[in-house]
Amino acid sequence: MKDTRIQKAISDSGYTSRRKAEELIAAGKVKVNGHLAEIGMKVDVRKDIITINGEEIRTGVGEKLWYVALNKPRGFVTTTSDEMGRKTVMDLVTDIPARIYPIGRLDRNSEGLILLTNDGAFANMVMHPSGNIQKTYRVTVRETGIEEKLIKLSEGIKIDSGFVRPVSVTVLEENEERTVLQFIIAEGKNREIRKMCEAVELTVIRLKRTSIGTVRLGMLQQGKWRELTKEELTGLHNLSRKGIPGEQTPKKNAGRKPLEKHSGAKPAANKPAKPTMKFARRP
Repeated sequence: MKDTRIQKAISDSGYTSRRKAEELIAAGKVKVNGHLAEIGMKVDVRKDIITINGEEIRTGVGEKLWYVALNKPRGFVTTTSDEMGRKTVMDLVTDIPARIYPIGRLDRNSEGLILLTNDGAFANMVMHPSGNIQKTYRVTVRETGIEEKLIKLSEGIKIDSGFVRPVSVTVLEENEERTVLQFIIAEGKNREIRKMCEAVELTVIRLKRTSIGTVRLGMLQQGKWRELTKEELTGLHNLSRKGIPGEQTPKKNAGRKPLEKHSGAKPAANKPAKPTMKFARRP
């Protein structure tokens, strides 16, 4: 039954984004059963043959659905192909017998957890802001003694994409040469953490994503991948359906209770509470 719009069928196949698919269709590069496609036309992904520049694409129907966790090293770009010839995350999953694609992105100089799939609905669920699927990062900055800067971050920062505020910022380690922070964010805009740090004059020297919702990087070696467990998949679906009570992304005008102070001191009765840092130093 012809029940899927052509641009969605292309996007769900992992070939490219829906917007790029529309551009390809408008340029006359897409055909359905040998005939030029039109934007918005509906296709039967089980029977119709869709080609782009003469190459048949797989619609995924009847194929195994892959849900993959990859530990991306620095130096790889998060895309299915790169016009500049740089290494991509797809170079690390060539042994997977399916056309999978990354969910979201992690910039070239960052490392850590990336999810890949050939399930378009799953990818949309993970990326959509309403899902409240939070991401955790370990961020090393060059500066020390940065309490005031962390207070500014916890109150919210304006960057080029708008007003942003992390769910939490925790100091994990600090010495004379560096400070290691843990950021938890909900939206995951492009280079969001780097831009927030730049706004308060923090120099990021290493950024590593350690979790996406219920999926943890754990001991997965750099450049290696594994399939998600049933428990991890169930957890992501539950987070998407229900959100995380008490941990929703704070709004700009919401009451400010950003970071707990380790000493447990209470603010004066007639003064507003000052945002403070949360310490979780390792022994």
